[in-house]
Amino acid sequence: MGRSPLPPIAISLGDPAGIGPEVVAKCWDNRDRFSLPPFVAIGDPKSIAAVWDGPIELVDDPRQAEAAFDTGLPLLQIRSASEDAPGHPSVAGAHCSLDCLEIAVGLARSGSASAVVTGPVSKQQLYGIGFSHPGQTEFVAERCGVSGGNVAMMLAGPTLRTVPMTTHMPLREVADALTPSLVEARARTTLRGLQRLFGIAEPRLAIAGFNPHAGEGGALGREDVEVLEPAIATLRAEGWRVTGPTPADTMFHAAARAKYDAALCAYHDQALIPIKALHFEEAVNITLGLPIIRTAPDHGTAFDIAGQDRANPLPLSAAIRMAAQCAQNRLETV
Repeated sequence: MGRSPLPPIAISLGDPAGIGPEVVAKCWDNRDRFSLPPFVAIGDPKSIAAVWDGPIELVDDPRQAEAAFDTGLPLLQIRSASEDAPGHPSVAGAHCSLDCLEIAVGLARSGSASAVVTGPVSKQQLYGIGFSHPGQTEFVAERCGVSGGNVAMMLAGPTLRTVPMTTHMPLREVADALTPSLVEARARTTLRGLQRLFGIAEPRLAIAGFNPHAGEGGALGREDVEVLEPAIATLRAEGWRVTGPTPADTMFHAAARAKYDAALCAYHDQALIPIKALHFEEAVNITLGLPIIRTAPDHGTAFDIAGQDRANPLPLSAAIRMAAQCAQNRLETV
């Protein structure tokens, strides 16, 4: 990937005992093969040295990253009291991962970084130090002054983008959570994100039916008729190109995917199963509705393989490339 006038991408390493340090180092090692732009990692150098013997270039300012990128992995150093061995998380490591995330977001908000890519964290460890957000997405939204209800999680791959309207809740609660206002809000966030971050001037959004066969006119459930159809009518009246509700079992084959730019789905697995089946190593988690660009690889800390040189850097490399492309698209659409 050619060098850009945009600032470098900031990557928070995530939990120092997880695979974040390893995959960041592997991405730098393979920067040319993966076509990666300059980036700066944020974290404790000890966590990288524990899993990698390559060169590290300590920097004080993200703007130094491009000059250092060809000779070593640029790193903004976060000192940590942690002496975590890979695979053995600690309270100190949780504090370190939160500090990394906070600084990365601050760099993007100030314009010192063109985007943020967040490494995997342990929610269990973070909750132990008083972290009160459901995940990194909500934390980033709050730091950006955006209500959690106004952001959306998109999983994006080469041939499919999906957005769940509800995420981490029991399936039995989804029907009650779905309302026309929720559908409309998630749809608008998705459509505007497609315009601003993906450069699609007139995006096409397909909304998946909630019930089998999209409810068969109400015979198999009323949610499609009473919730989805009114929301779709409102969105169309606003001028958006929205279709649905479409039976979910027929909307993810190749010919169907060619007819829309993103699929808005009712619940977590309805959105994530097709994207992971098609693009398991390439799917990127991108947060829509933020004033900054934030992406993440779609995997966790993988403590069980940390430090064993088994972590796959492809998901992180995809997240870096998408962050760079979204930053460029946003620059061109401003």
